[in-house]
Amino acid sequence: QVQLVESGGGLVQTGESLRLSCTYTVSRSWFVLNIAAWYRQAPGQQRELVARLTSGGRTDYADSLKGRFTISTDNAKNTVYLQMNSLKSEDTGIYYCNTNIWTATTGSQDYWGQGTQVTVSS
Repeated sequence: QVQLVESGGGLVQTGESLRLSCTYTVSRSWFVLNIAAWYRQAPGQQRELVARLTSGGRTDYADSLKGRFTISTDNAKNTVYLQMNSLKSEDTGIYYCNTNIWTATTGSQDYWGQGTQVTVSS
């Protein structure tokens, strides 16, 4: 079993920063984090990829976010972060953590967090 818990969302002003955290708990003692990613869904919009980090160290970002957002992981804490700087009103939405984790019993599976609300006020 894998559980993801997100935190760090909130209400900020335009130009401010937030750091989202996603802590994943795996019931198996040995696992591999293949991919860690953040998605977001704005009101009335489809969910979109914000940032993705692979186990090989490759990062991908939505074109509109490059230079403002940074994804990172702390494997010792089983946590994925999204540092968001220079926030804009269009960054408002629910942010979801997504991981692809491999265990010997489940193989590679995708898991989602419950989402955390980010609201940027102008």
